[in-house]
Amino acid sequence: MIQYCALASGSNGNSYYVSKNGKGILIDIGINSKQLHLRMASVGVDPCSIEAIFITHEHVDHIAGLSVFTKKYQIPVFMTKGTYESCAHLIPAYLINIIASNSCVQIGELAIYGIPKIHDAKEPCSFLVSDGKTNIAVLTDLGSVCANVQRAISLSDILILESNYDEFMLKNGRYPYYLKNRISGGMGHLSNSICLKALLENKSARLKHLILGHLSGENNRVDLVYETFAAHSTTFTLSVAERHQATSLYRYESVEIHREQSLQVEKIGETIVVQESYFLSGSI
Repeated sequence: MIQYCALASGSNGNSYYVSKNGKGILIDIGINSKQLHLRMASVGVDPCSIEAIFITHEHVDHIAGLSVFTKKYQIPVFMTKGTYESCAHLIPAYLINIIASNSCVQIGELAIYGIPKIHDAKEPCSFLVSDGKTNIAVLTDLGSVCANVQRAISLSDILILESNYDEFMLKNGRYPYYLKNRISGGMGHLSNSICLKALLENKSARLKHLILGHLSGENNRVDLVYETFAAHSTTFTLSVAERHQATSLYRYESVEIHREQSLQVEKIGETIVVQESYFLSGSI
C-alpha cells in the first residue's frame, strides 16, 4: 500500500512524503527540523522510516531543514550536480548522491524518476515516484508547463501540482515589480489559471487524487483555489495543501493485481520522454 502526504507546502516551506509498506522517502525539507518532526508526528510518520531524501533545487523553502535532519538520521540525499554546487556545505559528502535530472533511483519498492523542469534554479527537477502500479508526481516550482511536466501529469494516479498565485492578487498586490515579474515571468511559478489549464490539457483517466500546493501566502487563498478547480474535479478527489500544517496521510492501493509496469526515461535535448508499458497477469 502506498502512503503519501504534503508535510509542508507553500512559499514558506515544502516537504512531501511517499512510502510503500512503511519505508518512505522525503522530497525536499524546506522547514526546520523541529517543525518537520512535529508534522511527521501529526500524521504518524516515524523519521527512522525515511530511507532517502530527494531535493528538487536549492531555494531555501526546499532545503531549510535539510542539514539538521540529514545529519541526525544519517539519511542519503539525492540531488543534481547543479543543486549540490549551491548547497554542498549543508550535508556531509558521504551522504550525497549526485543524480542526473532525468535519472531513475530505486529505493526499496519505490522507483523515483527525475523530471527536468523550468525554474530559476541551477539544475532543478521534479520527481515522479512509482511502485510499478501507482504513480505519484510532485510537480511544484514550475516556471512553465514544459513537455516533461505535461507527460508526468498524464502518467499520474496521484498528482501534487503547484497552484501558486492568483493573477489578480499578484498584479494588484504589494510586491515590487521585479518580484512580480520573477514569479509570473516564465521561470518562477504557476498561477491558478495556468495550473488548471495544464491539468485539463494533460490529465488522463487514471488520475484519482489531485493535491494543489505551493500556495503563496501573499497572493493566493485556499478558497480561491477550490473555487477555480471544484467544477473540474468530478472524476477525482480534490485537496488543497495549506501552508502551516500537513495534509492528512493518504493511503492508496490499486485494484489491479499482478500488474507490472515499466517506465523508460530518456532525455532528448531539454525534453524528457517517459514511455510506459504494462503487463497484466491477473484480474480484479
